[in-house]
Amino acid sequence: MSDNHLIDHEILSTLQDVMGDDFGLLIETYLSDSEGRLSAMQKALASGDAEALRCAAHSFKGSCSNVGATTLAAQCQLIEQAALNKQLIGLETSLVTLHSEFSQVRRQLAGYQ
Repeated sequence: MSDNHLIDHEILSTLQDVMGDDFGLLIETYLSDSEGRLSAMQKALASGDAEALRCAAHSFKGSCSNVGATTLAAQCQLIEQAALNKQLIGLETSLVTLHSEFSQVRRQLAGYQ
């Protein structure tokens, strides 16, 4: 998938207009918090803690939605639902995809800082 489909640039543009000088801080915070959320998801999956995985995926989904990372939010929704149903087998692949797409989103958001 190309980078252009990972971010809703209209959402970012609106945020930039509304937040003004604080927009860069929002992006920095999103990027740094995302690392922790991805790590928490990985740890929860590794330990078989479906509830912790669900919570981390839900949290990451919300922050991704807020910055227009709609594809990441959709991936998180799938992981959250699987964790809710305690269907953890095969989610390793989903997390690898999530990490890969996050790397692309990070590169794109760097242009907004």
